[in-house]
Amino acid sequence: MTERDSALHPSTVLGRQLGDELRQFREAAGLSTGVAAEALDCTKGKISRLENGRVPVRVPDLMALLNAYNIHDAHILERLTILARTANRRRKEGWWNQYGPVLADTYRDYIALEAVSDSIRTFQCQLVPGLLQTPEYVRAVTVASKAWQTPDEIEQFVQVRLARQERLTSEPRLTMWAVVTEGVLRQQVGGPAVMRAQLDHLVAMTDEPNVTVQVLPFSRGAHGGMFGPYLLLSFPQVSALDVVRAENPTGAIWLEREPEVTRYRELFDDARTSALSPAESVARIKHIAKEHKP
Repeated sequence: MTERDSALHPSTVLGRQLGDELRQFREAAGLSTGVAAEALDCTKGKISRLENGRVPVRVPDLMALLNAYNIHDAHILERLTILARTANRRRKEGWWNQYGPVLADTYRDYIALEAVSDSIRTFQCQLVPGLLQTPEYVRAVTVASKAWQTPDEIEQFVQVRLARQERLTSEPRLTMWAVVTEGVLRQQVGGPAVMRAQLDHLVAMTDEPNVTVQVLPFSRGAHGGMFGPYLLLSFPQVSALDVVRAENPTGAIWLEREPEVTRYRELFDDARTSALSPAESVARIKHIAKEHKP
């Protein structure tokens, strides 16, 4: 797949959280979306989009809705105002916006979600996880995808990937737990020298206290993750739900419904318990790295 494609536009997690709280306040007040729409002099469809986090909530609209829902607690008003302003600012001011057309809107949305997440669990059966890739590995993958045509576009995409990786070493640090199949380690992406350096980097990253890598060896046979790679993103905000990004050859889909997210949590738990332990995984990575002779 390429990161230019996605089946769905994800909402920002902060917008989703704010919208969900507004919905809860409306329902607690016993009001319909129609009544809420009258408070803003808008359509019921806009209220639905606000509650789904699909459009930003302006502070004046927020105040009008909370007044209609009879919410006057100063602490609630302050907290939700900060939440609204933060969500809107992240939509507009993320560092990724400087890269212009080299990034599709859907990829920007992913980076925005990643930027506010505090934990990522990922299962990969094709590639080393993006946050753990070396520049040479990123470049080889980008060239092979053929989604970016010019050397300048390719280099910009590489720089975006490296900028994302700062979440692993800058405070507050992102916690990452990755399970990769043995095939990921043996695939000759960029050639033996690139793969040797990539696997050495993977080992080095496991020294970071917030990074865990496990290898699912060929010997484990069939497993639940054989259908494709995925990521589970979790967030620090109270009431924020996990989201899943499930990848496929033509793009990716976002899943937010609790039954679907729960299923992916179960898949990841199955993968990590079936995989080698972190210590055994490091030993396996080092062993395979030696096989990639320049």
